[in-house]
Amino acid sequence: METYSARLTGELARRVNLDLAALPGRANGLPPTAWSILGFAAGVARDYLRRKEPPAIIHIGDMACWPFALLARFGNPRPAVLLSAHGTDVSYHRRGGWKGRLYGAYLRLGAWLNRNATVIANSSATARVAAESGWLGVAVVPLATDLAGSASVPPHGRHLLFAGRLIEQKGCLWFVRNVLPLLPPEIRLKVAGPIWAKAEAAILDDPRVDYLGSLDKDALVAEYRNALCVIVPNIEPASGEFEGFGLVAVEASAVGGVVLASATGGLVEAVIDGETGFLVPPGDPPAWRDKIAKVAAWDETRRSEYLTAAIARSRQAYSWGRVADDVVKIYDGALAAEGQVR
Repeated sequence: METYSARLTGELARRVNLDLAALPGRANGLPPTAWSILGFAAGVARDYLRRKEPPAIIHIGDMACWPFALLARFGNPRPAVLLSAHGTDVSYHRRGGWKGRLYGAYLRLGAWLNRNATVIANSSATARVAAESGWLGVAVVPLATDLAGSASVPPHGRHLLFAGRLIEQKGCLWFVRNVLPLLPPEIRLKVAGPIWAKAEAAILDDPRVDYLGSLDKDALVAEYRNALCVIVPNIEPASGEFEGFGLVAVEASAVGGVVLASATGGLVEAVIDGETGFLVPPGDPPAWRDKIAKVAAWDETRRSEYLTAAIARSRQAYSWGRVADDVVKIYDGALAAEGQVR
């Protein structure tokens, strides 16, 4: 979400007049403290109420911050309100328990108080979940990536790569237990990313798994390019949690990786099937085995032709300039609905 806000506002500043209010996370990577959030909210409200004229649009960076939309009530003419939705910020209620129920009620209250707001979801899956809490005016704008490697086709090893946080829904442990045993013994799996869920640490017990830990950008690009396939094997857990978009799939395809991703959640929009990667039925070990076998059987000419086209298509479809252009079109539509123009 932080990267989204930073990159989108950078592009929007080239297209519209923009006043930015942002609260960065802490230096150690953790979110801001509660006191910082309260101080930030008070400062934004103060600065807004001191304005001589209200802005035409208030765009809020994630759904959990919907109370900022109430500032629109203090404008004449009233600003159009837009909120970006990413995934967990609209789906946390699906986890259940008192925290999930409380958050769900919080989102429903926001939807009721902001009935004319427009939600910009990063995928159709995120849009559907936003509607569960009553947010109905939803537009979909898929995300982008800054990663780029050489446009040349890289050599590859006989290993697969998983990159990302190790949590249940991302499916790494499921893949190790259900798909890796079906593959030829010479095919190994490299895993890059932090272990967030203790249960996922069981991947370390498999002798065919090489754990790389968290990688910097350059090292990650090299691993994307050198893998036989980059796997994004998300599963559909009972909790109902899902991948809001699936940035790994976009990153890998943009730098020269062959992406295989589960056809679930936001991944169906992070992969253009057959062009920037291949979608595989989630939770289907034989389907994963067969797709990996097909890619492994490509000769160098077939792989080169595919990757050359995939790199170009991915960089065209998943650019931040395209995201900003899509968002500006939504701005214009929201202003027209309010009887205003940009």
